[in-house]
Amino acid sequence: MMQAAQGKKAGDRILEMRGITKDYVLGEETSHVLKGISLDVRQGEFLAVLGPSGSGKSTLMNIIGCLDVPTGGEYRLSGRLIAEQDEASLARIRNREIGFVFQQFQLLQKQTARQNVELPLLYANMPEKKRRARVEEVLCRVGLEDRMDYYPNQLSGGQQQRVAIARAISVNPTVLLADEPTGALDQKTGGQVMELFHELNKEGRTIIMITHDRHIAQHAGRIVRILDGNLSEGDIEDA
Repeated sequence: MMQAAQGKKAGDRILEMRGITKDYVLGEETSHVLKGISLDVRQGEFLAVLGPSGSGKSTLMNIIGCLDVPTGGEYRLSGRLIAEQDEASLARIRNREIGFVFQQFQLLQKQTARQNVELPLLYANMPEKKRRARVEEVLCRVGLEDRMDYYPNQLSGGQQQRVAIARAISVNPTVLLADEPTGALDQKTGGQVMELFHELNKEGRTIIMITHDRHIAQHAGRIVRILDGNLSEGDIEDA
């Protein structure tokens, strides 16, 4: 079994947000997209952020993933204050601390499954022998041991998402950040992908999943709701 987020113990607080705001200025108008969000995530959690289109969940995901910066508030990941990091440090955090899984897979079409998974390891400067072994390990982990040299157009949607998940976990990230991971899949295939997330979570991986789908959110161990830029805990039936 692969070990997740080495050096971190189950229950350790790994993500802390305090009073996060995000504003966009459009001409003379200011749009307040996030309105003072506070959130803690602990090692080994499976968290769903549930909200409709336009609720601010994509903006929140981009800030969690260090793809965007907040207008105000404080964000710490693994104890580091993100606002104090320069561009080189942020690039390392995105490469080594956060594993991204997107709705549309985001695979390079002219690269095989093996080559797609290898990319973040190349950026992390992993030695070739270790890199190749790691690629095979994670592709086997997601059940694609017989599809390593297939191109994306030779794979089903579910298989492409498994490649994307293998790529995301290849660097053993602190957080697996999934944006509508079943949104491009049929119900049966989406269920299989969610089962894989369950298995990864049982191995100790921390997962934050962004979704608009209540049924998908119910797979998580904890749900927070976002609506009109405000975050709250609560029963999913109230979402």
